Amino acid sequence: MPVTVRPVEPRDIPAIHKLYSCTNAHTGTLQLPMPSLAMWEKRLSHLPDDHYCLVAEEEGQIIGQLGFEVCKNMRRHHVGEFGMAVHDEHTGKGVGSKLIAVMIELADNWINLRRIELSVYCDNEPAIALYKKFGFVEEGRTKSYAFRNGEYVDVFYMARTHPALR
Repeated sequence: MPVTVRPVEPRDIPAIHKLYSCTNAHTGTLQLPMPSLAMWEKRLSHLPDDHYCLVAEEEGQIIGQLGFEVCKNMRRHHVGEFGMAVHDEHTGKGVGSKLIAVMIELADNWINLRRIELSVYCDNEPAIALYKKFGFVEEGRTKSYAFRNGEYVDVFYMARTHPALR
């Protein structure tokens, strides 16, 4: 079945809560295991105008989510940052590619961003390969960035500049 990417709706919040309860979601992001539904309701109910939340849906099921925001600092309004998760049962099936493609279309052609930035755990090789496929490059490494599963782990900072600037 085809995967559809669309903006989040209030009815999606329980499914996003379930998505971030998956092992890959909380080990690949800064989310803690066992997130509360109340936390997700609070986070997604009143998104600011410069925040975008996309979901990937297949046969009525939410199988991926991407959160994207324009930097708030006036001197960085040309920059966006994002994070994403794909349901454990749907990784490696193109869901992340569809979410990123829609985000890039929005950033390049509607919001007029010059840069998109992200951080990714250095051991998340599938995600790093996905980001490189879309033109993201490693720009640096931070040691002991986060505490995950009993140990400190490093992240790469990656960014993609608008094609007109390359």
